Amino acid sequence: MAMLLIKGSYEIVGTQPDGDTVHFRPDKPEEWDFVCGPYRVKRNASGRGKLRLEGIDALETHYRRTGPEVAQPPPLPARAREELLSWLGFTSVVWGADGKVASTTPASVPGFVLTRGADSSNRCIAFAGLGSHPADSGTHVFVDSALLQSTLNHHLVSEGLVYPLYYGTLFYGLRDELTLAFQQAQGAAKGVWAVDKTLAGATVTGLDSITDAGPVAEDMILWPKLFRRLVDYLNLGDPDLSGFRAYLDQEADKFLVVSTGQVTTGLDEIVEVSGTTVRMTRPPEDLVFAEG
Repeated sequence: MAMLLIKGSYEIVGTQPDGDTVHFRPDKPEEWDFVCGPYRVKRNASGRGKLRLEGIDALETHYRRTGPEVAQPPPLPARAREELLSWLGFTSVVWGADGKVASTTPASVPGFVLTRGADSSNRCIAFAGLGSHPADSGTHVFVDSALLQSTLNHHLVSEGLVYPLYYGTLFYGLRDELTLAFQQAQGAAKGVWAVDKTLAGATVTGLDSITDAGPVAEDMILWPKLFRRLVDYLNLGDPDLSGFRAYLDQEADKFLVVSTGQVTTGLDEIVEVSGTTVRMTRPPEDLVFAEG
């Protein structure tokens, strides 16, 4: 799969990195304009923009869309973020009272990204690499399994610290390579896979039951996309889950179920609700979403 190569540096001072997002400044900021697709990468005056790591979804450390900021139960969300920063080479990170990075050692880390586009939030969707790459920045390179395995994305998958989140822009061969790594981490019960309740079912009695806002229950870990949908639903003000599937239908996520070939709209098609128990009937790695 051919992807655009952009060389630059990872920089995190003044930002809130988590397990699947980090900021990057190209050596040539104008190369952000080479990113294809309907969305442009937003950047500041120095050229720094935000990366959303391709193919993965990390547990939420600071989610806010329809209500107060919440996080998924500790310690796994912070572990994914710490692993991301450690792999990149940030050996000392000082956090400010505002939840953003105040200082780091080193100040920046050289690396490169491989991308085919940006999302509707104007983040570059990318595989993240370290050090140099033999090809010229601003050109397209072929991404094979070996190159994929050298990326931060694949590392986080192998450590069991992130979930699958696939979009149709990701070539199926690379998606299959990531799925294999996910399944190996699942089989070893690493990280999130030791406590995941996405398919088994989670008891949801309100926001406190799935976030860090109440008594900590580190085994109440769900696929982050399902967690976000639950948070937004519960922020409507009623913990009664009998309306959750209708809410998912209204959200109208479009996706393909790979194992059946079915293209559908609405996560209600693969979510069951029984009283206070919520579960998915298909694993996240079996779903490929349309961007939007």
